[in-house]
Amino acid sequence: MSQFQSFDLNCPSNCQIHNTHFFGTDRQIIRRGQAFSFYALIPEHSVVFPSLLLVNNSSHIHQPKCISISVFPPSNVCIGRYILNMQITSCGHTYQRCLGDFYVLFNPWCADDPVYLDNQAHREEYVLNEHGILYEGVHKHITSRPWHFGQFEDGILDICLKILDMGASYHHGSDRDHCWRNDPVHVSMVVNHMVRSTQSAVCNENNDYLKGTKPFSWNGSVPILQQWYSGRCRPVRYGYCGSLASVMCTVMRCLGIPSRVVTSFCFPCSIENPLGINEIFDSTGKNLCGKDKLWRYHCWNESWMARRDINQCCGDWQCLDPTPLETGRGSACSGPTWVRSIREGELDLDYDGHHMFSRVNSNYVGWLSQNNAKRTKVFCDTWPCGQRLITKSVGSEQFEDITGAYKYELGLTIKKIFLMSSLKLPWHSFEPLPCFLSLDTRKKSSVPPFLLFLPRKLGRTVRSLLSLLFSKLDKAKILSCSPQDMDVQLNWLLENLRNENKTLKFNLCAQIITYSGFPMDQFWKDSVNVTLGPREVKKIPVCISYNQYGSYLCDHNIMKVVVVSDPECGEVLMVSRDIVVNRPPVIVKVRNFSYGIWDLRNIPGDSYWPLPKYNANKLEILYIFILSYCFFLFLI
Repeated sequence: MSQFQSFDLNCPSNCQIHNTHFFGTDRQIIRRGQAFSFYALIPEHSVVFPSLLLVNNSSHIHQPKCISISVFPPSNVCIGRYILNMQITSCGHTYQRCLGDFYVLFNPWCADDPVYLDNQAHREEYVLNEHGILYEGVHKHITSRPWHFGQFEDGILDICLKILDMGASYHHGSDRDHCWRNDPVHVSMVVNHMVRSTQSAVCNENNDYLKGTKPFSWNGSVPILQQWYSGRCRPVRYGYCGSLASVMCTVMRCLGIPSRVVTSFCFPCSIENPLGINEIFDSTGKNLCGKDKLWRYHCWNESWMARRDINQCCGDWQCLDPTPLETGRGSACSGPTWVRSIREGELDLDYDGHHMFSRVNSNYVGWLSQNNAKRTKVFCDTWPCGQRLITKSVGSEQFEDITGAYKYELGLTIKKIFLMSSLKLPWHSFEPLPCFLSLDTRKKSSVPPFLLFLPRKLGRTVRSLLSLLFSKLDKAKILSCSPQDMDVQLNWLLENLRNENKTLKFNLCAQIITYSGFPMDQFWKDSVNVTLGPREVKKIPVCISYNQYGSYLCDHNIMKVVVVSDPECGEVLMVSRDIVVNRPPVIVKVRNFSYGIWDLRNIPGDSYWPLPKYNANKLEILYIFILSYCFFLFLI
């Protein structure tokens, strides 16, 4: 007797119900905590036993000799690939047959799953959306570029499960075997650890990537994962924090965990002092390479889950950083860290919380090195580090500012209390907050308020200001201007705060800075003597031509302009500004056209229609109709 005549796994219907049809409907991909069903045509008087590692299975008669079997994977079952076997007992004989395999993923639509997200718009954005935006640049000039996550592309699910298989050694010495796959916390830790191995996260200071792909040339996660998988799981050269965070976001979304990429501007990397980043300049204003680095931006991943290990009853965002960062104990990845614990300073509650806390609350200190022996502190600012954290908005291409989720506003007493209690530092270890001057106290001026500031000591004589006038231009000017002819125009504003004349000598310089804070070539420098009368304000224009900086630009397109007073004048004044040189956009428009027998001449000129121009007259329409009718009669 044959075992049974046929079976139907009902993949299209199950995938649609489980929101996995984006993977395709040729495979059974379901989410835990939600039932799926399939049909089997079996002999009469048979007893069916679906052989699964799942519970709550049921079957009932669908048609004569056809049964519908419903399988309910619990909300705490391990994710991964399963094999479905069916055992049939008929007339004293037992038969067993493999019906195929199926995949079980996390379910953010199930209230009993720790990754449950109760907002449908958020689920569509953080689980189902394959297209994202990475934000770069500096905090005063944010740039963006698209990124294709591609979590539903062919083969990506198998690659993600391969990452989990190789990450099983991360739990070495554990008796749990693969049972950790039911917990999104442990899965995120393994993915965070393994994504680091998918790419060589190295940003060459020499901008030399001959042995691999430039890290900023990637525009999607799929080629990176495919190259890693086809290359026998060897790291892909090269990557950076943005590509690492995006690849991790792809893996997490593919497995069913809501995730997003976050960008933080002015991200400090200090090995010695967790709450202080030091940058050293020489007397010409050149940024010297020290141990500390102030990254212009840094990207990491946030994932949504309820943390049972810290007694969370509902889901919240958890910070996961797959980029290996230098610490006092070597390089390491961090997370998962509850975002709220970072803001509240509860650093003993979570994994690596102190690292993330210090990197969004560090002081920024500038030092002037004189003859490589004496160093003078020229400024100390408590605001720059972690001053702006953004991510893509839900259902929009605009960014959402989430800085308030990581830190309190500047000046709040509660912030200083958390700083002191979290790192067990005395009050006097904190630098006083800088003094700011509001535009309301000044005469009419077009200078933005963030460019006006007072020095730390009120007895200082001159306030120097460097502002960038290279801002947003209208479309016509950008298109009409060649990128080889874009000069950087700056205004340098000086003001004498005393009732007497003052003469000072200033050194100006500009050099290329990588996004990771590594100073490169100094391509321009100058010096100027300035004499100011009592209470005089003087604006000095500065121009850096493209011929001076164009050949030095690299993938980062960031230059740092510094103005520092000569130390021999007695008072040391310094001001700096990071400048991002934009690439001009390329706009492609298609002119009006018509195609086929429909007149499309009214289509707007900026419509994208990849079809040739063609106009059809009435005779051609009649001719096409007669041919179609004849062909129809021939088929009948």
